Amino acid sequence: MVLALPWAACDPPRRAPAIGDRFTDDFERADIGPEWRETGPGWRIANGSLVGQGVRNHPLWLRRRLPRNAHIAFDAWSESPNGDLKCEVYGDGESFARQASYTATSYVIIFGGWFNSLNVIARMDEHAPDRRVRRGPRVEVNRHYRFDIERRGNLLKWSIDGQPMLEWDDPDPLAGPGHEFFAFNDWDVRVHFDNLVITPL
Repeated sequence: MVLALPWAACDPPRRAPAIGDRFTDDFERADIGPEWRETGPGWRIANGSLVGQGVRNHPLWLRRRLPRNAHIAFDAWSESPNGDLKCEVYGDGESFARQASYTATSYVIIFGGWFNSLNVIARMDEHAPDRRVRRGPRVEVNRHYRFDIERRGNLLKWSIDGQPMLEWDDPDPLAGPGHEFFAFNDWDVRVHFDNLVITPL
């Protein structure tokens, strides 16, 4: 007998509605709610923010399809000196790690990864040799950061608090079925996300 896990998806991402003029979420509620797809334990709402801890690459996927060109902004902070603030853009809306090594379906954006030593944009594989890497700045414990992620055409740009971090000019951009969703992610440390705004461009 196979039992359904409480976070198991029951509707395929292909049926998800598209984001219209704008999508916002301030997480001012008790439960994560139906707009989000949990792919594993470790996610909850606390004191008006989304909290992830020990997620181990089980993303929390937004059940709305991203526009081809979009601006995504949110607040993020970490309670650990290890940093590790992480999200995924233009993924399939349902994938998660099934073993320690995780190959995403998205661009993976990481601030303060690898024990707060690297900042990265990766195309599906966060360990791939072609990932875009920057050393510094480092995540400061409990400092609130504003992420801005924007894609226009083939160019994906990421900034924090208005300062450019990294970009990827992708000649074969992730787009269309299988690459239309946004997620928050985490590995082990306790992290927070809040005030998400997604705007079509």
